[in-house]
Formats: sequence, C-alpha cells, structure tokens
Amino acid sequence: MGDVESPAGPAGHPRERERAEIAPGAVHVPGWLPVERRRELVGACREWARGPVPMRRTVLPGGGVMSVRTVCLGWHWQPYRYTRTAGDVNGARVAPFPGLLAELGRAALVAAYGDGAADGYAPDAALVNFYDGAARMGMHQDKEERSGAPVVSLSIGDTCVFRFGNTGSRNRPYRDVELVSGDLFVFGGPSRFAFHGVPRVLPGTADPASGLRSGRLNITLRETGLAD
Repeated sequence: MGDVESPAGPAGHPRERERAEIAPGAVHVPGWLPVERRRELVGACREWARGPVPMRRTVLPGGGVMSVRTVCLGWHWQPYRYTRTAGDVNGARVAPFPGLLAELGRAALVAAYGDGAADGYAPDAALVNFYDGAARMGMHQDKEERSGAPVVSLSIGDTCVFRFGNTGSRNRPYRDVELVSGDLFVFGGPSRFAFHGVPRVLPGTADPASGLRSGRLNITLRETGLAD
C-alpha cells in the first residue's frame, strides 16, 4: 500500500487536516460538510434507498456482485452505461436528481478550485454507495459520462482509505488518502479519468452525530452530458 495521508500525526496525536491537491485537478478538502448537513444527507439517503429503484448490490457482467450497495438518482448506472430506468433491478424509472445535490456540487467545485469553477456546471446524476466494514471498491475509471466535468465525492460515516491513481492503468503510481466523515474530494481536469478505488473501510470510526453509527456513505455527483 502507498503512503497514507492520515488525520493522525506523530505518536498518534491529531494534526490539522488541510486542503491538499493529491494530483493535478484532484483536490481533498477535509471536513467540508458540516455535521448538520451530514445529518440532512443521511436522512435523505435513507429515503432514496427505498426507491422507486431501491438500493441494491450491482451484478457485474461476469456474474460477480459488488460488495457496496448503491442507489442512483437522475440517471441509473449499470455496468457500464446510464439509463433512465433500472432494467437490471425492477424496471422502474430512477428518482429525479435533487436540487439539493446540484447546489452542493456547485459549492464543492468552488471549495476545491476557487471562484468561477462552477460556472456552467450542471450535475444530473448521483451514485450513493453504502459500504459496510467488509465492502471494497476495485480500481476503476468513471468514464460512462459524455461530459468531462469534474466528479464530486462526499464522505459520511466511517473513514475509508481512498486510493487515487493515474490515468493509464490500475497500477502504481497511486496515492492513498484517508477520507473522514465530512470530507470532500473532487477530481477533474488532468485527473478526471484517473483510476481510483477503496481498498478498505475502517469500522468504528463513524461520527454518530451525523446520524450514521456505522458504515460509510459516499455520494458522487456527475454531469453525464446525456439527454433523454
């Protein structure tokens, strides 16, 4: 495993966690989501998970089943395409993309890149992934979108090790970053199609004040560039 950017300093003492550019166009903003907004999102995620297309484990083309559970908003993702209806689940039309998430996405780009970064940004799809303590996400690229707009990633609950790699392969070089509840990670520009994954979750690190006692919620916002 590569070096991990950790919230713990020497001898385990906490250290200040600061905004960092992990790779060109890939920015980590620790503690960006206040606890009140985390609670709001946890409640919303519980509603979204009920459907009309419920949260489920995605079946891959080779028959494997992803260990994370996912619910989609705006567009339904299935390997490896977007649709408006969930033909691989129950055939229902996916829930609309919430205005709340569009506002968060635009604010996130400003936090990561500065004023003006959100001009013209119109996210229209969200993938909400729930990780229990045993869940993992293999190295992959987010490349089903026709837009090159940045991907916005929000973390709530248990800390995870987020592995951010290169655009050429799943192999090194990569960098491991600990994403803590409330953290923002944005990747765009030269890093938009970098391979990335979650090799492990750290159980018992969730913040109950956020409304999630265990497990990790990851909300990723994308601009698909698709039309009906």
